[in-house]
Amino acid sequence: MGHTLLQSAINKLQDQFPELDWTYHDSLTGNPSEKMYRWPGIPDEKILICVHKSDGVQELFHRHDFFYFNYTYKGEYDSLSYKYDNRITIREKELYAGQPFAGHALCVHDNQETIIIGVLIQKETFFRVFLPLLSANSKLFHFFLDPATNSFSDEYIHFKIEEDCNIRTLLEMMMIEYAYKQEDTQDVLKPLVLAFLMQIARQYALIYKEPVSDKLSNKIVQYMSEHSDIVTLKDIAKHFSYHPNYISTLLHREIGKSFSEILLEQRMERALILLKGTTLPITEIAQMLGYSNSSNFYKAFREYFHVSPREYVQKAAKSYC
Repeated sequence: MGHTLLQSAINKLQDQFPELDWTYHDSLTGNPSEKMYRWPGIPDEKILICVHKSDGVQELFHRHDFFYFNYTYKGEYDSLSYKYDNRITIREKELYAGQPFAGHALCVHDNQETIIIGVLIQKETFFRVFLPLLSANSKLFHFFLDPATNSFSDEYIHFKIEEDCNIRTLLEMMMIEYAYKQEDTQDVLKPLVLAFLMQIARQYALIYKEPVSDKLSNKIVQYMSEHSDIVTLKDIAKHFSYHPNYISTLLHREIGKSFSEILLEQRMERALILLKGTTLPITEIAQMLGYSNSSNFYKAFREYFHVSPREYVQKAAKSYC
């Protein structure tokens, strides 16, 4: 990748950064002391690549109505967490990402040049285009959606990008593409962002890896959670090299539930998170959960919760108000 072209793209995006709409708006939480950034770019653009260069600034505590993934290209800065009253430092070559629902305040160290590359994604695009392919990791799935319903969930992802990871290369490609836009730039950005997010998911899984249980039944349940949209009993039997009947007997004996009961429980847990945390239509939620059609999902949901998905959403909205 040509250094001159890359540096030109960085300079161009830096010049464009102040032209974006970084107006503080009242937060949807209703707390007058909390502010919010709304989508700062063109509404029709679903993905925005920005470059922020600063030598000292303190933001107000704020939330976002979009997903953001910030990579420290040069220098370092602090992020202040209102909820946990803590301060973390994000150094060069580190990633800091957050959901639309959680808040923070950025503070660049005085007299230090800092360059932050931001990948911003509108909520609906993230839910529809990217989330289905990132949801295999249960912990990451909860991170992206839980803050909408759980005020004590994690606020951010923060880790160093390893040298052998191609995240930086993908970011540089995205900067060049966005700086020199063409009619199909948004279409070109989608696979680049997907590759970028998959790399993040891969590193996240390695860093926050759950302790591996020695019990086969626990390994099976974990495997089911990671493949709940497509898993079958035959898949599990093949993966763990056991007969399906043995798998069924083992789950009954050690978990106290059948394969179907465990899978239904996992799917319904995700259904609640998707219904509360997104505005996706039922048909798309059903597809993400592995149901062949929305009718099958409706039936399973009603039998499990004794209300329809729509009734559940309406009740949740009333209790929130």
